[in-house]
Amino acid sequence: MVVAATGFFDGIHLGHRAVLRQLCDLAKSRGGESAVVTFWPHPRTVLQQDAGSLRLLTTLEEKKEILRELGVDHCYVVPFTPDFSHLTSSEFMQQYLQAQFGVEVLLLGYDHRLGSDSDQTPALLAEKAKALGIEPIVVERTDAEGGGISSTRIRNLLVAGEMTAANRLLGRPYRLKGVVVAGNRIGRTLGFPTANMQLYEPLKLVPANGVYCVEAIFRGKSYAGLCNIGSRPTVGKGNAVTIETHILDFNEDIYGLDLEVKFLERIRSEQRFPSLECLREQMVEDLEFARQYFTFVGGK
Repeated sequence: MVVAATGFFDGIHLGHRAVLRQLCDLAKSRGGESAVVTFWPHPRTVLQQDAGSLRLLTTLEEKKEILRELGVDHCYVVPFTPDFSHLTSSEFMQQYLQAQFGVEVLLLGYDHRLGSDSDQTPALLAEKAKALGIEPIVVERTDAEGGGISSTRIRNLLVAGEMTAANRLLGRPYRLKGVVVAGNRIGRTLGFPTANMQLYEPLKLVPANGVYCVEAIFRGKSYAGLCNIGSRPTVGKGNAVTIETHILDFNEDIYGLDLEVKFLERIRSEQRFPSLECLREQMVEDLEFARQYFTFVGGK
């Protein structure tokens, strides 16, 4: 028996996790296997619905990794194409859930949408599933402070620099992953060498400009760090936004190598300083804040 949930699951936040927890528990109780049927790329990029403003909370690889960690047995990725977008919910259930993946039980979220049908409600989707011989189970909404949990709400928090609140709704630290590329080395001249990161996924949402306490992951090992996101206004105007991480007590050459950064707390917004010396003094203060932060966190 295959028990499945469908959706894009961007972020795999606490609301998603409630569904996935029920999915795994139900599959185990019935002696079956749990499956998530998801899509790539994001439907908005294919349908050109405000695609220029779309930013993702999770890459496809991150999504697969988190699903494995949560105990989901299978992750099936369906290519989202213009032709696929025209399928009705019944056609999708029949052609994909039943024919390809052998789904017998389908979990439906409180605001679930499936297929090109315009008049969708969980109740209507449940009726269509039953008509095909699929058992539907509707999952109730998961709330948090300030209302329901949604990927859109988390994106808005990240854009506003509200990292603590965003992480609370995600259920884990928000993260970016990329390759370390050459920068302008200003940080090194100030005594704070940084790893300048180029993201692997160009649509990944970059949090608000500012300085953050972060956990840097390099070659499977975790390090305390400070990350600056911004256009470096002190050194000139019109600079491109960069993601630069100073790894505490670390002095290895990592150009061209993978780096993952987990954002823990925002220290301050980006500022323009009257001189590089003033910038250096502020960086000393940021570093001291970070050391105290990690001492407190590590000592809990």
